[in-house]
Amino acid sequence: MKAPINLLKKALKDGQSQFGCWINMASVISVEVAGRAGFDWVLIDAEHGPNGINEITSQLQVLEGLGPSAVVRVPVGETWIIKQVLDAGAQSILVPVVESVEQIRSLVAAVRYPPDGNRGVGSAISRAGRFGNLDEYLKSAGKQICLIVQLETWAGIEALDDMLGEDGIDGIFIGPSDLAADMGYLGELNAPAVQKTIAEALRRISASGKAAGILSVKDTETPTHMKNGARMIGIASDVLELNKALRNKAQTWCDRT
Repeated sequence: MKAPINLLKKALKDGQSQFGCWINMASVISVEVAGRAGFDWVLIDAEHGPNGINEITSQLQVLEGLGPSAVVRVPVGETWIIKQVLDAGAQSILVPVVESVEQIRSLVAAVRYPPDGNRGVGSAISRAGRFGNLDEYLKSAGKQICLIVQLETWAGIEALDDMLGEDGIDGIFIGPSDLAADMGYLGELNAPAVQKTIAEALRRISASGKAAGILSVKDTETPTHMKNGARMIGIASDVLELNKALRNKAQTWCDRT
């Protein structure tokens, strides 16, 4: 048996818009609620969430069969953690703070088996290979890996055209908060210079044929990002949605006077 078809990778390649939810709570309950809500993809965040490899594995197990594609954002773009996340069963990976062609080439190598890369060959004892029950996993896995790199700095913006010429990545995802901060607008995502940079980057990514992505948790902003070419869009966060709902409820009923 071969590696499972990566529905997110296929949808992005076909030009379909894919909407997802960010999970930062490191909770199997949170990821199951999101997994049953109707999103196209659910992201397990190991950069800004207290997720180790055990927590990531448990959440991947919960998502399997629920419908949405699972995405894991690794804390750093290093081979050792990518190897662990892939063996845990992730097929779609988001890598933060990518700024150069050299980084992309290293990441592409990390998700491919030799001789095309340097991913460790351990499928017979990994969840990814169904613990040896996917007898064609080694030869089929690479075609189902969806590798998305995250552009979050001005250095990444300057290297964007070169990055778009690289094979092996499925898309580039804009991180608006970090990009704004790196441009000198900490906490000011709506600064005209930031919005102009984001819009131009999305258009350039989309025009290249690669999937353009962005985190857009304000419904009023999402249509603009889509008009500029965004197709992989994070529209919700478990922490933000829970906080908003609970604060609204508390403000409605809890008399603080």
